[in-house]
Amino acid sequence: MSDSESTISQAADAVEEASNHPALDVLARTGFAVMALLHVIIGAIAVAVAFGQPGEAEPTGAIEQLAANAWGPAVMWACVVSCFGLGLWQASEATLRARRLPRKERVSKLISSGFLAIAYSSVGFSFAGFAVGLRGDSSESTRDFSASLMATPLGLWTLVALGLTIIGIGIYFVFKGVRRGFKEELFHFDGTRRGRLIDTLGVTGHVSKGAALNLTGLLFVIAAAKHSPEESTGLDGGLKALRDHPFGPYLLVAIGAGFIAYGIFALVRSRFGRM
Repeated sequence: MSDSESTISQAADAVEEASNHPALDVLARTGFAVMALLHVIIGAIAVAVAFGQPGEAEPTGAIEQLAANAWGPAVMWACVVSCFGLGLWQASEATLRARRLPRKERVSKLISSGFLAIAYSSVGFSFAGFAVGLRGDSSESTRDFSASLMATPLGLWTLVALGLTIIGIGIYFVFKGVRRGFKEELFHFDGTRRGRLIDTLGVTGHVSKGAALNLTGLLFVIAAAKHSPEESTGLDGGLKALRDHPFGPYLLVAIGAGFIAYGIFALVRSRFGRM
């Protein structure tokens, strides 16, 4: 190994050691708890929407619920820090902690944890927007984004690719739930009655979240196929579209209950899960 490679390796080791600081671990666990709470609120909104009540069944709507109290600004900034901390932890998982893995596992970790780092950080930006008073309709923002994208030369195919990517993530969640792939993240209660309950929550939650993501991705694909950006309404619009079908309200209640189950599972994972 050359001197320059040795120096880079030592620097990477130092950064990795810093990323293992207990403070980042606490922030990441708090971030997981925030994401768990958002899923519970989204699930509750989805159930309410099934019975004709107003609300946005997506992260922005859930954040709005959290912001609607006297402690709203303080809660928003605490969530900003927690979500960015979780995003930073996932980024370190994708890069620093994956350095010594075999190539195939390293690439897989880079993609999965890298995507999560971006996703959690984007939720942090949403909290920051509410903290400074910037609020908007998520479905309308998604439609505007789709319209702007479709106005570009490769926008149509980009929108299809985005939809297929979201569908792929949804399928991943379904398979992860069915195959209990989440157990490697949370094995604290293995072999106990409580562990069986947590497994049930994990399966139900992952499958329901996967189904909702598949619906969201499908709307992007439909919008591109019909050259109709108003068809892409994000998670909230996709769930509300179910309400107009004969068995839609029942599906909406099932998905909402699944999101609540996922949120409870994620809350347990935030406390006892592997970091």
